[in-house]
This record gives sequence, structure tokens and C-alpha cells, in this order.
Amino acid sequence: LAQAIRCWIVDQNLNAAMKTVMLLLVLSASASVGTASALQTETNPLSKVYDLMDELVAKIKKDGEAEAKAYAEYFAWCDDMAKNAGFEIKTAESKKEKLQAQIAELTSSITVAVSKIEELVAAIAADDAELKNATAIRKKENAEFTKNEAELMDCVATLEKAISILTKEMEKNPAALAQIDTSSTQRLVQTLGAVIDAAGFAGADKTKLVALVQSQQSSQSDDDQEDAGAPAAAAYKSHSSGIIDVLEDMKEKAESELKDLRKEEESSQHNYDMLKQSLVDQINADTKDMEDEKASKAEAEEGKATAEGDLKETLKMLKNTKEQLSTSSGTCMQTAADHEATVNARNEELKAIAVARKILEETTSGAAKESYSLLQVTRLQTRLQTHADLTGLEVVQLVKKLAKKHHSASLAQLASRMSAAIRFGSMGGGDPFAKVKGLITDMIAKLEKEEKEDATEKAYCDEEMGKTEAKRGELMDDESKLSAKIDQATSKSVALMEDIKQLEAELAALMKSQSEMDKIRQEEKADFQAAQADLQMGLEGVRKALTVLRDYYANSDAFVQQPAMPEKHSKATGAGTGIIGILEVVESDFAKNLAKEEAQEDDAQSEYDEVTQENKVTKTMKDQDLKFKTKEVKGLKKAIADLTSDRETISNELAAVNEYYAKLKDRCVAKPETYEERKARREAEIRGLKEALSILESETAFVQRDSHRRHARGFLEAK
Repeated sequence: LAQAIRCWIVDQNLNAAMKTVMLLLVLSASASVGTASALQTETNPLSKVYDLMDELVAKIKKDGEAEAKAYAEYFAWCDDMAKNAGFEIKTAESKKEKLQAQIAELTSSITVAVSKIEELVAAIAADDAELKNATAIRKKENAEFTKNEAELMDCVATLEKAISILTKEMEKNPAALAQIDTSSTQRLVQTLGAVIDAAGFAGADKTKLVALVQSQQSSQSDDDQEDAGAPAAAAYKSHSSGIIDVLEDMKEKAESELKDLRKEEESSQHNYDMLKQSLVDQINADTKDMEDEKASKAEAEEGKATAEGDLKETLKMLKNTKEQLSTSSGTCMQTAADHEATVNARNEELKAIAVARKILEETTSGAAKESYSLLQVTRLQTRLQTHADLTGLEVVQLVKKLAKKHHSASLAQLASRMSAAIRFGSMGGGDPFAKVKGLITDMIAKLEKEEKEDATEKAYCDEEMGKTEAKRGELMDDESKLSAKIDQATSKSVALMEDIKQLEAELAALMKSQSEMDKIRQEEKADFQAAQADLQMGLEGVRKALTVLRDYYANSDAFVQQPAMPEKHSKATGAGTGIIGILEVVESDFAKNLAKEEAQEDDAQSEYDEVTQENKVTKTMKDQDLKFKTKEVKGLKKAIADLTSDRETISNELAAVNEYYAKLKDRCVAKPETYEERKARREAEIRGLKEALSILESETAFVQRDSHRRHARGFLEAK
């Protein structure tokens, strides 16, 4: 039969009618199954071409889908890389600016610290010099005090000894030492010398006692007037008194001077101690401030070195990130251009195949019938394929039902391709469902691959969502904590600023009060000096006048009371005595006013010194408090700046995390169906396809068994 067909095809000279009759005769003679199987081995070439075109189109589309998916993933990576690099560059730029500002601030702090250290060193040196100078003056004053104290104590001892000796002598001869005349220093010294000689004084004691009398006699009359305080001349008594009374007066005056000297020494020592304490406290405070400034300078230098190192690393990272972004952007742009060219080329290829198929379908249908349509073979094939077609239809309907149930476009496309494959697959002989089974197997593999990828995607989403939510919560907590710290530091800084304003106001009021007190003290001192000069001048004049009048109207220089002399021309003693008495009252008034003015001046000066010292101590304490609070405010401002910078960094990082979290939600959460629904749907599709594949496998085995039986029967009949 095959040889006959070949001869029929070769013989091109026979007409069409003869060819048809001959073919029918040949086909009618071929009634066996073996002959039918032989005919089935001949395939329509155009159908094969169409199958090859379908396979090529499917392959091109499949490759295009795979490339599109890979391109989408790659371009998504490009977008993520560009955004992340942009965030990194933005963060690095912000960090660079902050580090540069920090370095500038630290450099300024170092300069300020150096200047303050120099100022504090100068202040400490000045205070130390002042303390040394005050100490030297104090030592000199103390030496003078020691010397004067020794002299006064010796004077008191000498007078006590003289009084003791004279008291014993008076007990022996009271009349001789009853009275002495103290109106003249020369007479007093002469009389006292005679008394001392009579009392048997030692030579050194005699010289010392006479010297005391000579030094004290010039002011004795003034002391008598001040002690008496009489309002009228009649109240004043004669200067003649006992020698012991004179010595007692000298002793009391010496003891009074000794007491005043010691009081003055005590006051000087107290003032020195207060000044020393103030200077020592100031030196200690300045020393502590200097050490703090040195520590701040060292800390600033260390912070500057660290910031410079961080800036260097930041600049290096910024440069590398920009280079990576530039390189990646170029690569991504080139990949996009290549993908566009590939898509265009694939579309052109699909278009060419579609045009070629359309031309073939429109122009070769008649020629194919004339060349390859064998009526008997077609009928035989139809009889042979009737059961297979029913099975194929069942499988196609099963796949279409799955596609409709699960709204799957891929299954609908598969059903269409299966229908076409079944329609043309049996023409080549062999297994009529081989291509269909391949399509179903490929679809099952695709669905299983998608299921695996979906599971991987689900695990990735769960892991990334967990990590991102944990990181997001951590950053939000850190941002909240930093905001709380910033609020606390700001509140404390505001309170300290209020304290600083109050301290500055108190210091200003204190300085104003001290300035007013200085002005008042200067005015009071000027008034005192003017009054003192007037009183001293008037007192000196009155005393000179009294000396002249007393010398003239004095009694005769008798050591012992004598009877009156015969009357001669006498002086106006009564009138003179009255004048002297009045002048003594004037002298007493001037002396009392002078003493009062001096006492008031001493009290005013003492009160001024005490208040001034208290103001110095208060000012020093407030200055230290102001300095410490100002330093604390500066530290708080720096801490607030650092915390704000950290919060901005965390805010930027949180913004990036939130953006990534939103993308994750779009990718992992915002889907039309959940992972469980997709998994159940895909498993149902796979079960249905496996069921269809099982049906085809069973039908293929049946067809192959039937084909083998028919082929064997035909072979036996032909033989």
C-alpha cells in the first residue's frame, strides 16, 4: 500500500479523476488495521508547521513572562537600592553637617576654655600676690604691736613698782610726800626726782620713770579736763595732787593705751583673717574653675578628635555610596534599555509568526486538501479516534471547569491549548495525548513551583514584617524617650535661666547698694576730716592760750605749802582764773566733740568695713553660683542639641523603616486573597490536573493496547 501511494504521488502525468479512482481502489483494498496504522504514520506537514508555530509562540511568551518577572524584580531592586542609597546619602549629608557644626562648636569651646584658663591663671596670680602683700603688712603690723605692747607692759610694771615703793615711803613720812605741784613739767620732774632719790629707786628704774613722766606730762592736763568733764570753771581743782595719784593716773593711761592697742591688733587680725579667707576661697574657686575648664578643654579636644574621625568615615562612606549609586543607576538604565529592546524584538518575532500563520491559513487550505486529504484514511482515523476524542473532550471539560471555578486565566488558556493539541495530535500516530499530557505536566510543575515560591514569599513576608515591626517599635520607643529627655532638659534649662536672671538682678542690686554705700562713706569721711581739722585746730589754740595764762597766773613754786608773802603789786589772779576756767570749759567741749566725732567715724568705718566684707562674701558666693549655673545651662544646651540630633537621626531612620513597612504591607498584606486561600486554590487546581492526567494515562494505555491488537490481526491477515 505504501508503494502504491508513493507511485500515485510520483505519477504527475495522470489526471485528477484517475488519481482519485485509483486512490479509492487502493484504500478499499486496505481493510486491515495494519494498513490503517501505516496510513496514520503519514502526517500533514502544515499541521506540523502550525504545531511548531504554537510551540514557538508559547515558548517565546513563556520566556517573555520569565524575563518580565526577572526584570520587574531587578527593577524593584534598582528602586529599593536608589531609595536606600538616597536615604543613606541624606543621612550622611545631615551627619556631615552636624559633625562639621560640632567640630566648629568644639573648636570655639576650646578657644573659650583657653581664654578662661588664662584669665583664671591671671586672677589666681593677682589674688595670690594680694594675699602675700596683705600677709607681709600683717606681719609688720604684728611686729609693731608686739614692740609697743612690750613697751606699755614695761611701763605699767614700772609704774606699779614705783607706786608700791612710794606707798611704803608715804607710810614712813606722809608730810614730805603729801602734795606735788604738777603745773610745770620741769617742777614735776625735779620734785619727782627728789622723791625717787629719797625712796631709793634703782638708777634704771629712775631713768625710765622720769622719761615716762616727761612723755606723759604734756597730755596730762588734757586728760584731767576730759576726766573731770566739769561744766564751769569753778568746778576745776588745782593740779596739785599726791605723787601716788599722779603715778596712778599714768598707770591707768598706760593700761588704757595697752587695751586700745590690743583691741586695734585684734581688729586688724580679724580683718586680715576675713580678707585672707576671702582670697583663699576665691583662689580655691578659681583653681577649681581652672581645673574644670582644663577638663572641659580636654573633653572638647577628645570630642573634636572623635568628631573629626567620624567626619572622615562619613565622607568616605558618602563618597562610596554616591559612586555605588552612580554605577548601579547606570547599570539599571542599561538593563532597562536592553529589556525594552528585547521586548520589542520578541513582539516583532511574535508578529512575524502570526503574519506567517495567517498567510498560511488564508492561502493553503485548498492546496492542503488536494495534497493531503485521503477520504478513507480520514474515515478510518475518525473511527479509531472516536473513543479518544470522547476522553479528550472529558479532560478538556474538566480543565475548563477548574478554570471557571477558580477564575484561572492560565487554566482556561491550558484548556484551549489542550483542545487544539487533541484535535491535531492524532494525525502523527503514536500517543494522541502525548502533547496534552506534556501541557498538563508543565502546568502542574508551574503550579507547584508557584506554590513553593508563594510559600517562600510567605516565610519572607512573615520574617520581614516581624523584624520591621520590632525595629519600628524600638525606634518609636527611642524617639519617645529622647523627646522626654529633651523636654526634661529644656524645662531644667528654663528654670536655671530664671535663676540666673534672678542672681544677675541680685548682683546688680548688691553692686548698686555697695556703690551708694561707698559714696556715702566717702562723704561722711570728708565731713569728718573737715570737722576733725577744725576741732584739732581750735583745741590746739585753746591749749596754747591756757598754757600762756597758766604760766602767768601760776602760784609760787613751793614744794611745801608756805604762808603768804607781804602784799606788793599783784596780778589780776581772779580775773585770770576766771578766764582760765572758761577756756578750760571750751577746751573740754572741743575735746568731747573731737572724741565724739572720732568715735562716730570709727563706728561708721567699722560698720562700713563689716558690711563691705559681707557684700564681698555674698558677691563671691553669688558669682560662683552664677558661674556654676551658667556652666550647667551650657551643658544642658549641648545635651539638648545632641539629643535633638539623635532624635532627628532616629526620625529619619524611622521614616525609612515606615516607608519600607508600607512597601512590605503592599507586597505581603494588600492582596485580593490570603496565602491560605491561594494555597487551597492552587492545591485544588493541582488535584484536578492530576486527575485529568490520570484519565489521559488510562486512555493512552487502552488505545495502545487496542492498536497493538489491530496491528497484529492485520499482519496475520496480510500474511
